[in-house]
Amino acid sequence: MTQKQANLVLATVSIAWGLSYIFMKLGIDGMPPATIVALRCGIAFLVTVLIFGKKLPNINRKLLKYASISGALLAGIFAMLLYGIQNTSATTAGFLTSTTVIMVPVIQAVLHRKFPSRNIMAGIVIVSIGLVLMTVHDQLTFDAGAIYCLAAALLYAVHIMVSNRFVRESDPLQLGIFQLGFAALYATAFTFMFEAPQLPDSPIHWIAILGLALICSAYGFVMQSVAQKYTTAVSVAFLFSLEPIFSAIFAFFFLKEIVGLNSYAGAALIIAGVLTANRSMSSSTGKEREEKLRFSQNNRGDRHFLRK
Repeated sequence: MTQKQANLVLATVSIAWGLSYIFMKLGIDGMPPATIVALRCGIAFLVTVLIFGKKLPNINRKLLKYASISGALLAGIFAMLLYGIQNTSATTAGFLTSTTVIMVPVIQAVLHRKFPSRNIMAGIVIVSIGLVLMTVHDQLTFDAGAIYCLAAALLYAVHIMVSNRFVRESDPLQLGIFQLGFAALYATAFTFMFEAPQLPDSPIHWIAILGLALICSAYGFVMQSVAQKYTTAVSVAFLFSLEPIFSAIFAFFFLKEIVGLNSYAGAALIIAGVLTANRSMSSSTGKEREEKLRFSQNNRGDRHFLRK
């Protein structure tokens, strides 16, 4: 596979994840959040096991421990997104979730007591202004769904950081597959404890569940894992930054969503801030760039691992 072909494949992955907000919006209208998470993760787990079954014989206790932790975070991410989409637009949810790119270096800076780079600081300022425009409405009321979406972005930032550690001590493919299984298990338990378990009762709800499981999770993970080995970390960061743009386009055409001028301006600033922060990777030179690229490829893009 050439780099051009790999970038094209990764673009389709970004499109698939942009579709996830549409599927979630369609599904949440008729099913409770935990049920959706249980079904999408359970189906995706079964499909990936069927595809990669021959690569799963060497399962150990450490792998299951790590998968149980990352699976809990994954279930929380999906649930927070669903609760958020109940109270806000798919367009807004897509752009708010992309702030994960900003949260990761901020958390790392706090943990390591190291001031972020200038590009990251500039990105934080730009994204913050965009967040205010997208989430604060007339009379200074705050969009309730935005809180859940930002919580999902924060959980995903934590997921990125712990997964980057886990993949150093376990197989990334196995970790990814089994975290789906644990996420399905946690969501199923939550469903029986706090919700009324139910299967999709209409074609549109089945389309939403199967779309989330097969297109957004199973396809997104498989193709992203394959393609990222043949391109650069800079290209990956840019292509995945397009995800909220695709979500806004799909929301406009399929859900007829039209957000206010302030929201569009805020979305543009969020994208600008994310791209500005990503420049910290592209501006690295020599050994730093090689180390970042090698680390990203060895971890097979865990930064965007099965989020959608």
